[in-house]
Amino acid sequence: MRHSSAEFISLSHDWLAQRALRSPDQLALVYGERARVFRRLDAEVTQLARSLLEHGVQPETRVAVLMRNSDDYALVVHALSRLGAILVPLNTRLTAREIAWQLGHINASILLHDETNRVRAVETLETLPNLQLESVSNLHSEIVNQQSAFTRLQSPFENQKLVPSAVEGSKIQTHSILFTSGTTGNPKAALLTYHNHWSNAVASALNLGLDTDDVWLVCMPLYHIGGLAILLRGVIYGNPVIIHPAFDPDAVNRAFDEQRVSIVSLVSTMLQRVLDARGDKPFPPTLRCVLLGGGPATAELLERCARVGVPVVQTYGLTEAASQVATLTPRDALRKLGSAGKPLMGIELRIEQQGEPLPQGEIGEIVISGPTVMREYVNDPQATARALRDGWFYTGDMGYLDDEGFLYVVSRRDDLIVSGGENIYPAEIEAVLNTHPSVIESAVIGVSHPEWGQSPVAYVVLQNGDTLTQDELQTFCARQLARFKIPTNIYFIPELPRNASGKVLRRNLAPPSPVKK
Repeated sequence: MRHSSAEFISLSHDWLAQRALRSPDQLALVYGERARVFRRLDAEVTQLARSLLEHGVQPETRVAVLMRNSDDYALVVHALSRLGAILVPLNTRLTAREIAWQLGHINASILLHDETNRVRAVETLETLPNLQLESVSNLHSEIVNQQSAFTRLQSPFENQKLVPSAVEGSKIQTHSILFTSGTTGNPKAALLTYHNHWSNAVASALNLGLDTDDVWLVCMPLYHIGGLAILLRGVIYGNPVIIHPAFDPDAVNRAFDEQRVSIVSLVSTMLQRVLDARGDKPFPPTLRCVLLGGGPATAELLERCARVGVPVVQTYGLTEAASQVATLTPRDALRKLGSAGKPLMGIELRIEQQGEPLPQGEIGEIVISGPTVMREYVNDPQATARALRDGWFYTGDMGYLDDEGFLYVVSRRDDLIVSGGENIYPAEIEAVLNTHPSVIESAVIGVSHPEWGQSPVAYVVLQNGDTLTQDELQTFCARQLARFKIPTNIYFIPELPRNASGKVLRRNLAPPSPVKK
């Protein structure tokens, strides 16, 4: 007897099962030459869920995923939902040291990896020897062996109903835990529920419109909320999702022309490269929306898009809000260049300074409330208390509202460096620099970069008499930090500028600067 999806999780939370029931033969997923309709995707997810179950994945098990973009990634996401397990996507650019810290912080018990990331997964065991490693390739092999050995798939749990009591309410049931950098430099783990993801998908559809002919393209990492959100919307909306293994501007342009992609989410650097690669070739009419996030866009980029007819709409989003918070509508895209639009339906947004609402036009902190906002930062009650107050989430981002209520994001968090859409906090880099025996102290800031928007640079004070080169210190950082966090330039100075209270004055650390040793 064939197992139904409802044997794993309450059907109301299994969006793929519902979509397969409603649109079984609709195209669901495309990766390279492999394409699946919802019926087939549903069946493969059921098989993978059984295999994960036999490897110890239970309801509410925190399963970390270290994989590059692929159709296997999509299968894992949906299979974990089917089991009621908790998805923990990991940034594939992190070092084993950084991954181990994250897994230990949230008490993840299983790390699922692909072959590309196998070495780093194994290295993580040096810090977390009790961590259970599972290869997605091995899981697939087991499924194939089961199919060849039996006329039907068998499971030791086939007579057991697997509907965990914890999934009775989507408002409290955890879907995923995604890491986002905190102002202290330590990554924070945002806990997102099924209700958070569902509410954001519905609010986005109410803003952009829901078209049965839409085709979504994912070329952002699936460990980012921007990539994951599209994957989930595919099964909620019933639209096909095309997954690219990594961002490639030529491949993105081919997808526009040959696969009728209608919606894509990009950051400024990616959009610039798409425009450069396309040259004078016009964009097809099937492309109806380019969501542009990852920080404020330059007026030059937005004006360039307007000249060549790219239907770009800026959006302001957060991991802690399950993706979009405010997004322009296509009809306002040209009229309100530079704006991130109005808050999505169901989301309240105001601008505050020291707890007091500010009038239109004045810059202050962006504060939001609504069903998309995370429940908490995992194992960080202090950060949760700072961010969530009286039902409002304090983003730390700065912006203002114009006289029509459109949001303009002035800057990200004060110290945040946004490099190619990646968030980098100076304190995390400084903590590594300061462990070098020749370094007394350091300060890191972001400087303008022609391709990535910003890049980190460091100012370092050395022990008296010690000498150190930029290359030596960059090599030291590379052993502990992801590549995009390594300072592109390191300047050696006698002391850091400080105010009367001893706080480092980062604004005084701007190139031109002292000559490097």
